Amino acid sequence: METSARQTYLDWLRILSIVGVLFFHSAMPFAAGDWWHIKNHETSNLLMESNYFMHLFRMPLLFFISGTVSYFMMQRRSSIGFIGLRFRRLFIPLLVGMFFIVPPQIYMERLNNGYTGGFWNFYKTVFNFVPYPKGSFSWHHLWFIAYLFLYDILFAPLFSWMTSPKSIVLKEKLALLAKRKWIYTLMLPGIIWYALLAAKFPETNDLAHDYCYFVYWLFFLLAGFICITQPLLMDSLARNRRFALTIGFVCLIFLNCLRWNKIEPGEAQWPFGGYSFVELFLALKATVAWSWVLALVGYGKKYMNRKHKVLDYLNQAVYPFYILHQTVIVILAYYIVQTQNESILSKYIYTVGITFFITVGIYHLLVRPFALTRFLFGMKPKPVKKPVSITENEKLDELAMLSA
Repeated sequence: METSARQTYLDWLRILSIVGVLFFHSAMPFAAGDWWHIKNHETSNLLMESNYFMHLFRMPLLFFISGTVSYFMMQRRSSIGFIGLRFRRLFIPLLVGMFFIVPPQIYMERLNNGYTGGFWNFYKTVFNFVPYPKGSFSWHHLWFIAYLFLYDILFAPLFSWMTSPKSIVLKEKLALLAKRKWIYTLMLPGIIWYALLAAKFPETNDLAHDYCYFVYWLFFLLAGFICITQPLLMDSLARNRRFALTIGFVCLIFLNCLRWNKIEPGEAQWPFGGYSFVELFLALKATVAWSWVLALVGYGKKYMNRKHKVLDYLNQAVYPFYILHQTVIVILAYYIVQTQNESILSKYIYTVGITFFITVGIYHLLVRPFALTRFLFGMKPKPVKKPVSITENEKLDELAMLSA
Protein backbone atom coordinates (compact mmCIF):
# COMPACT_ATOMS: atom_id res chain seq x y z
CA MET A 1 0.00 0.00 0.00
CA GLU A 2 1.40 3.39 -1.00
CA THR A 3 0.95 6.64 0.88
CA SER A 4 0.04 9.14 -1.81
CA ALA A 5 -2.08 11.70 0.03
CA ARG A 6 -0.68 13.89 2.77
CA GLN A 7 -2.05 12.84 6.14
CA THR A 8 -3.76 15.34 8.39
CA TYR A 9 -2.21 14.26 11.69
CA LEU A 10 1.26 15.16 10.42
CA ASP A 11 0.09 18.70 9.71
CA TRP A 12 -1.39 19.00 13.20
CA LEU A 13 1.84 17.71 14.74
CA ARG A 14 3.83 20.22 12.69
CA ILE A 15 1.61 23.04 13.91
CA LEU A 16 1.91 21.91 17.54
CA SER A 17 5.69 21.68 17.13
CA ILE A 18 5.90 25.31 16.02
CA VAL A 19 3.66 26.36 18.91
CA GLY A 20 6.12 24.53 21.17
CA VAL A 21 8.98 26.48 19.59
CA LEU A 22 7.12 29.72 20.42
CA PHE A 23 6.85 28.76 24.10
CA PHE A 24 10.46 27.54 24.15
CA HIS A 25 12.05 30.66 22.67
CA SER A 26 9.79 32.98 24.65
CA ALA A 27 11.12 31.37 27.82
CA MET A 28 14.78 31.76 26.89
CA PRO A 29 15.18 35.35 28.20
CA PHE A 30 13.90 34.19 31.59
CA ALA A 31 15.28 30.64 31.89
CA ALA A 32 18.27 30.08 34.16
CA GLY A 33 21.41 28.39 32.93
CA ASP A 34 21.48 28.73 29.18
CA TRP A 35 22.96 31.78 27.48
CA TRP A 36 20.67 33.69 25.13
CA HIS A 37 20.69 36.91 23.11
CA ILE A 38 18.74 38.92 25.70
CA LYS A 39 18.56 37.86 29.33
CA ASN A 40 16.36 39.10 32.17
CA HIS A 41 18.18 40.18 35.33
CA GLU A 42 16.36 37.50 37.31
CA THR A 43 15.89 34.03 35.84
CA SER A 44 13.80 30.97 36.61
CA ASN A 45 15.08 27.46 37.21
CA LEU A 46 11.60 26.08 36.56
CA LEU A 47 11.47 27.63 33.08
CA MET A 48 14.92 26.15 32.51
CA GLU A 49 13.55 22.71 33.40
CA SER A 50 10.57 23.00 31.06
CA ASN A 51 12.87 24.14 28.27
CA TYR A 52 15.25 21.27 28.99
CA PHE A 53 12.40 18.81 28.52
CA MET A 54 11.08 20.46 25.35
CA HIS A 55 14.54 20.70 23.84
CA LEU A 56 14.97 16.94 24.04
CA PHE A 57 12.27 16.29 21.44
CA ARG A 58 11.00 19.54 19.84
CA MET A 59 13.57 19.68 17.02
CA PRO A 60 13.70 15.88 16.59
CA LEU A 61 9.91 15.91 16.07
CA LEU A 62 10.21 18.69 13.49
CA PHE A 63 12.89 16.77 11.61
CA PHE A 64 10.82 13.57 11.72
CA ILE A 65 7.84 15.42 10.25
CA SER A 66 10.13 17.10 7.71
CA GLY A 67 11.14 13.63 6.53
CA THR A 68 7.49 12.84 5.80
CA VAL A 69 7.11 16.19 4.02
CA SER A 70 10.07 15.34 1.79
CA TYR A 71 8.33 12.09 0.87
CA PHE A 72 5.16 13.86 -0.24
CA MET A 73 7.13 16.50 -2.16
CA MET A 74 9.03 13.77 -4.01
CA GLN A 75 5.83 12.31 -5.43
CA ARG A 76 5.75 12.56 -9.24
CA ARG A 77 9.02 14.51 -9.24
CA SER A 78 12.54 13.67 -10.35
CA SER A 79 15.53 14.32 -8.12
CA ILE A 80 16.22 17.55 -10.03
CA GLY A 81 12.62 18.67 -9.71
CA PHE A 82 12.68 17.95 -5.98
CA ILE A 83 15.93 19.89 -5.53
CA GLY A 84 14.47 22.83 -7.44
CA LEU A 85 11.40 22.83 -5.20
CA ARG A 86 13.51 22.68 -2.03
CA PHE A 87 15.69 25.50 -3.35
CA ARG A 88 12.60 27.68 -3.69
CA ARG A 89 10.94 26.60 -0.45
CA LEU A 90 14.05 26.47 1.77
CA PHE A 91 17.09 28.24 0.32
CA ILE A 92 15.30 31.44 -0.76
CA PRO A 93 13.66 31.96 2.68
CA LEU A 94 17.01 31.19 4.32
CA LEU A 95 18.69 33.97 2.37
CA VAL A 96 15.84 36.36 3.09
CA GLY A 97 16.10 35.48 6.76
CA MET A 98 19.86 35.96 6.96
CA PHE A 99 19.74 39.40 5.34
CA PHE A 100 16.46 40.80 6.68
CA ILE A 101 14.99 38.74 9.55
CA VAL A 102 18.04 37.84 11.65
CA PRO A 103 19.99 41.18 11.62
CA PRO A 104 17.49 42.93 13.95
CA GLN A 105 18.10 40.17 16.50
CA ILE A 106 21.84 40.77 16.39
CA TYR A 107 21.33 44.54 16.58
CA MET A 108 19.15 44.29 19.70
CA GLU A 109 21.75 42.03 21.30
CA ARG A 110 24.44 44.58 20.49
CA LEU A 111 22.33 47.34 22.06
CA ASN A 112 21.87 45.19 25.13
CA ASN A 113 25.65 44.84 25.34
CA GLY A 114 26.30 48.58 25.13
CA TYR A 115 26.37 49.36 21.40
CA THR A 116 25.26 52.96 20.76
CA GLY A 117 25.17 53.18 16.98
CA GLY A 118 22.06 53.33 14.81
CA PHE A 119 20.56 50.35 13.04
CA TRP A 120 21.67 51.38 9.54
CA ASN A 121 25.28 51.79 10.61
CA PHE A 122 25.07 48.34 12.16
CA TYR A 123 23.30 46.82 9.15
CA LYS A 124 26.21 47.68 6.86
CA THR A 125 28.36 45.27 8.85
CA VAL A 126 26.16 42.35 7.77
CA PHE A 127 27.72 42.63 4.31
CA ASN A 128 31.19 42.12 5.72
CA PHE A 129 30.08 38.46 5.93
CA VAL A 130 31.94 37.92 9.19
CA PRO A 131 30.21 35.04 11.02
CA TYR A 132 28.41 35.74 14.26
CA PRO A 133 29.31 36.31 17.10
CA LYS A 134 32.42 38.17 15.95
CA GLY A 135 30.50 39.61 13.02
CA SER A 136 26.89 40.24 12.09
CA PHE A 137 26.25 37.48 9.57
CA SER A 138 24.23 34.54 10.89
CA TRP A 139 21.24 32.29 10.37
CA HIS A 140 20.44 32.10 14.12
CA HIS A 141 17.22 30.08 14.58
CA LEU A 142 17.05 29.47 10.81
CA TRP A 143 19.77 26.83 11.16
CA PHE A 144 16.91 24.32 10.99
CA ILE A 145 16.10 25.46 7.44
CA ALA A 146 19.77 25.32 6.41
CA TYR A 147 20.20 21.79 7.75
CA LEU A 148 16.96 20.61 6.18
CA PHE A 149 17.98 22.04 2.80
CA LEU A 150 21.33 20.22 2.92
CA TYR A 151 19.71 16.95 3.96
CA ASP A 152 17.25 17.09 1.09
CA ILE A 153 19.95 17.96 -1.45
CA LEU A 154 22.25 15.17 -0.27
CA PHE A 155 19.55 12.52 -0.10
CA ALA A 156 17.44 13.50 -3.12
CA PRO A 157 18.66 10.49 -5.18
CA LEU A 158 17.85 8.09 -2.34
CA PHE A 159 14.44 9.68 -1.78
CA SER A 160 13.68 9.46 -5.49
CA TRP A 161 14.59 5.77 -5.54
CA MET A 162 12.55 5.00 -2.43
CA THR A 163 9.42 6.61 -3.88
CA SER A 164 9.77 4.66 -7.12
CA PRO A 165 8.64 1.09 -7.90
CA LYS A 166 12.32 0.07 -7.85
CA SER A 167 12.27 0.03 -4.04
CA ILE A 168 9.36 -2.39 -3.67
CA VAL A 169 11.62 -5.15 -2.30
CA LEU A 170 12.99 -2.81 0.36
CA LYS A 171 9.47 -1.71 1.30
CA GLU A 172 8.44 -5.32 1.73
CA LYS A 173 11.41 -5.89 4.05
CA LEU A 174 10.62 -2.72 5.98
CA ALA A 175 7.16 -4.14 6.61
CA LEU A 176 8.82 -6.71 8.88
CA LEU A 177 9.61 -3.89 11.31
CA ALA A 178 5.88 -3.31 11.76
CA LYS A 179 5.51 -6.64 13.55
CA ARG A 180 5.44 -6.61 17.34
CA LYS A 181 7.67 -3.72 18.47
CA TRP A 182 10.52 -4.00 15.97
CA ILE A 183 9.75 -0.48 14.75
CA TYR A 184 11.72 0.85 17.72
CA THR A 185 14.97 -0.54 16.36
CA LEU A 186 14.91 2.63 14.21
CA MET A 187 15.92 4.45 17.39
CA LEU A 188 19.22 2.60 17.83
CA PRO A 189 21.49 4.32 15.25
CA GLY A 190 20.59 7.78 16.56
CA ILE A 191 20.94 6.79 20.21
CA ILE A 192 24.34 5.15 19.63
CA TRP A 193 25.62 8.09 17.58
CA TYR A 194 24.52 10.60 20.22
CA ALA A 195 25.96 8.59 23.08
CA LEU A 196 29.36 8.29 21.41
CA LEU A 197 29.78 11.89 20.22
CA ALA A 198 27.55 14.36 22.10
CA ALA A 199 30.00 14.98 24.95
CA LYS A 200 32.91 15.58 22.59
CA PHE A 201 31.00 17.72 20.10
CA PRO A 202 28.28 19.83 21.75
CA GLU A 203 25.47 21.40 19.72
CA THR A 204 26.55 24.51 17.78
CA ASN A 205 24.00 24.80 14.93
CA ASP A 206 26.74 26.40 12.82
CA LEU A 207 27.20 23.37 10.53
CA ALA A 208 30.99 23.73 10.41
CA HIS A 209 31.56 22.38 13.94
CA ASP A 210 28.29 20.56 14.56
CA TYR A 211 29.80 17.10 14.04
CA CYS A 212 27.45 15.23 16.36
CA TYR A 213 24.13 17.00 15.92
CA PHE A 214 24.23 17.38 12.14
CA VAL A 215 24.06 13.59 11.86
CA TYR A 216 21.84 13.16 14.92
CA TRP A 217 19.08 15.35 13.45
CA LEU A 218 19.46 13.50 10.15
CA PHE A 219 18.50 10.19 11.77
CA PHE A 220 15.10 11.66 12.71
CA LEU A 221 14.50 12.94 9.19
CA LEU A 222 15.38 9.56 7.68
CA ALA A 223 13.15 7.80 10.21
CA GLY A 224 10.24 10.02 9.18
CA PHE A 225 10.85 9.31 5.51
CA ILE A 226 11.12 5.56 6.07
CA CYS A 227 7.99 5.37 8.22
CA ILE A 228 5.82 7.25 5.75
CA THR A 229 7.23 5.25 2.83
CA GLN A 230 5.96 2.03 4.41
CA PRO A 231 2.54 2.87 5.93
CA LEU A 232 2.58 -0.29 8.06
CA LEU A 233 5.33 1.35 10.12
CA MET A 234 3.09 4.32 10.90
CA ASP A 235 0.35 1.86 11.83
CA SER A 236 2.81 0.18 14.18
CA LEU A 237 3.64 3.51 15.86
CA ALA A 238 -0.06 4.12 16.42
CA ARG A 239 -0.63 0.60 17.72
CA ASN A 240 2.37 0.69 20.09
CA ARG A 241 2.04 4.33 21.12
CA ARG A 242 1.49 3.49 24.80
CA PHE A 243 4.69 1.42 24.87
CA ALA A 244 6.73 4.33 23.46
CA LEU A 245 5.17 6.79 25.88
CA THR A 246 5.89 4.47 28.81
CA ILE A 247 9.55 4.17 27.83
CA GLY A 248 9.81 7.92 27.34
CA PHE A 249 8.06 8.69 30.63
CA VAL A 250 10.10 6.25 32.75
CA CYS A 251 13.40 7.34 31.18
CA LEU A 252 12.52 11.01 31.68
CA ILE A 253 11.76 10.47 35.37
CA PHE A 254 15.02 8.55 35.81
CA LEU A 255 16.98 11.21 33.92
CA ASN A 256 15.59 14.01 36.09
CA CYS A 257 16.17 12.05 39.29
CA LEU A 258 19.84 11.89 38.32
CA ARG A 259 20.03 15.53 37.23
CA TRP A 260 18.20 16.98 40.22
CA ASN A 261 20.55 15.12 42.53
CA LYS A 262 23.50 16.41 40.49
CA ILE A 263 24.42 12.89 39.38
CA GLU A 264 25.44 13.76 35.85
CA PRO A 265 28.74 14.24 34.00
CA GLY A 266 30.55 17.36 35.13
CA GLU A 267 28.94 17.48 38.57
CA ALA A 268 30.84 16.74 41.79
CA GLN A 269 28.39 13.96 42.73
CA TRP A 270 29.02 12.05 39.49
CA PRO A 271 30.48 8.82 40.94
CA PHE A 272 31.77 7.18 37.77
CA GLY A 273 35.24 7.59 36.36
CA GLY A 274 35.04 5.82 33.02
CA TYR A 275 33.80 7.53 29.86
CA SER A 276 31.49 4.59 29.15
CA PHE A 277 29.20 5.79 31.97
CA VAL A 278 29.04 9.23 30.34
CA GLU A 279 27.94 7.48 27.15
CA LEU A 280 25.24 5.61 29.04
CA PHE A 281 23.94 8.88 30.49
CA LEU A 282 23.84 10.44 27.02
CA ALA A 283 22.12 7.34 25.65
CA LEU A 284 19.43 7.88 28.28
CA LYS A 285 18.84 11.44 27.01
CA ALA A 286 18.61 10.25 23.41
CA THR A 287 16.22 7.47 24.42
CA VAL A 288 13.92 10.05 26.00
CA ALA A 289 14.00 12.08 22.78
CA TRP A 290 13.27 9.18 20.45
CA SER A 291 10.59 7.67 22.66
CA TRP A 292 8.66 10.92 22.96
CA VAL A 293 8.91 11.63 19.24
CA LEU A 294 7.64 8.20 18.25
CA ALA A 295 4.95 8.32 20.94
CA LEU A 296 3.70 11.72 19.74
CA VAL A 297 3.58 10.48 16.16
CA GLY A 298 1.69 7.38 17.28
CA TYR A 299 -0.85 9.33 19.32
CA GLY A 300 -1.15 11.89 16.55
CA LYS A 301 -2.01 9.22 14.00
CA LYS A 302 -4.57 7.70 16.36
CA TYR A 303 -6.37 10.84 17.49
CA MET A 304 -5.44 13.79 15.23
CA ASN A 305 -6.08 12.51 11.72
CA ARG A 306 -9.05 14.85 11.28
CA LYS A 307 -9.56 17.74 8.93
CA HIS A 308 -10.76 21.10 10.19
CA LYS A 309 -11.57 24.23 8.22
CA VAL A 310 -8.83 26.15 10.05
CA LEU A 311 -6.14 23.58 9.22
CA ASP A 312 -5.34 24.90 5.74
CA TYR A 313 -4.77 28.41 7.10
CA LEU A 314 -2.62 27.21 10.00
CA ASN A 315 -0.63 24.85 7.81
CA GLN A 316 0.32 27.70 5.49
CA ALA A 317 1.07 30.03 8.39
CA VAL A 318 3.46 27.88 10.44
CA TYR A 319 6.49 28.21 8.16
CA PRO A 320 6.46 32.03 7.91
CA PHE A 321 5.59 32.07 11.62
CA TYR A 322 8.73 30.07 12.40
CA ILE A 323 10.89 32.37 10.29
CA LEU A 324 9.55 35.52 11.97
CA HIS A 325 8.88 34.58 15.58
CA GLN A 326 12.36 34.75 17.15
CA THR A 327 13.08 38.20 15.80
CA VAL A 328 9.85 39.42 17.37
CA ILE A 329 10.79 37.75 20.67
CA VAL A 330 14.27 39.29 20.79
CA ILE A 331 12.98 42.80 20.03
CA LEU A 332 10.26 42.48 22.65
CA ALA A 333 12.61 40.95 25.21
CA TYR A 334 15.01 43.89 24.91
CA TYR A 335 12.30 46.16 26.32
CA ILE A 336 10.50 43.68 28.57
CA VAL A 337 13.63 42.80 30.59
CA GLN A 338 14.02 46.49 31.40
CA THR A 339 10.65 46.70 33.16
CA GLN A 340 10.67 46.93 36.94
CA ASN A 341 8.43 45.31 39.56
CA GLU A 342 7.12 42.65 37.17
CA SER A 343 7.34 38.95 37.92
CA ILE A 344 9.13 36.54 35.62
CA LEU A 345 5.84 34.76 34.99
CA SER A 346 4.06 37.93 33.89
CA LYS A 347 6.96 38.84 31.59
CA TYR A 348 6.96 35.36 30.09
CA ILE A 349 3.20 35.27 29.50
CA TYR A 350 3.32 38.74 27.96
CA THR A 351 6.20 37.71 25.68
CA VAL A 352 4.30 34.65 24.46
CA GLY A 353 1.05 36.53 23.89
CA ILE A 354 2.44 39.63 22.18
CA THR A 355 4.86 37.59 20.06
CA PHE A 356 1.94 35.50 18.82
CA PHE A 357 -0.14 38.62 18.14
CA ILE A 358 2.59 40.47 16.24
CA THR A 359 3.87 37.47 14.28
CA VAL A 360 0.40 36.38 13.17
CA GLY A 361 -0.37 40.00 12.26
CA ILE A 362 2.75 40.28 10.10
CA TYR A 363 1.93 37.00 8.39
CA HIS A 364 -1.76 37.73 7.79
CA LEU A 365 -1.41 41.36 6.69
CA LEU A 366 2.03 41.57 5.08
CA VAL A 367 3.09 38.08 3.95
CA ARG A 368 0.03 36.01 3.06
CA PRO A 369 -1.76 38.40 0.66
CA PHE A 370 1.12 39.16 -1.74
CA ALA A 371 2.75 36.96 -4.35
CA LEU A 372 6.26 38.36 -3.74
CA THR A 373 6.24 37.90 0.03
CA ARG A 374 4.73 34.43 -0.32
CA PHE A 375 7.63 33.53 -2.60
CA LEU A 376 10.25 35.04 -0.27
CA PHE A 377 8.84 33.14 2.71
CA GLY A 378 8.72 29.80 0.89
CA MET A 379 4.95 29.60 0.54
CA LYS A 380 3.02 28.12 -2.34
CA PRO A 381 1.67 30.61 -4.90
CA LYS A 382 -1.72 32.00 -4.04
CA PRO A 383 -4.46 29.88 -5.60
CA VAL A 384 -6.10 31.46 -8.62
CA LYS A 385 -9.85 31.66 -8.23
CA LYS A 386 -11.63 30.24 -11.23
CA PRO A 387 -14.58 32.23 -12.55
CA VAL A 388 -17.87 30.68 -11.58
CA SER A 389 -19.79 29.46 -14.61
CA ILE A 390 -23.50 30.33 -14.65
CA THR A 391 -25.91 27.81 -16.06
CA GLU A 392 -28.69 28.74 -18.46
CA ASN A 393 -31.34 28.12 -15.80
CA GLU A 394 -29.52 30.41 -13.35
CA LYS A 395 -29.44 33.16 -15.99
CA LEU A 396 -33.20 32.81 -16.53
CA ASP A 397 -33.80 32.94 -12.76
CA GLU A 398 -31.70 36.11 -12.51
CA LEU A 399 -33.63 37.76 -15.35
CA ALA A 400 -36.90 36.78 -13.71
CA MET A 401 -35.83 38.40 -10.44
CA LEU A 402 -34.78 41.59 -12.21
CA SER A 403 -38.07 41.83 -14.05
CA ALA A 404 -40.19 41.12 -10.98
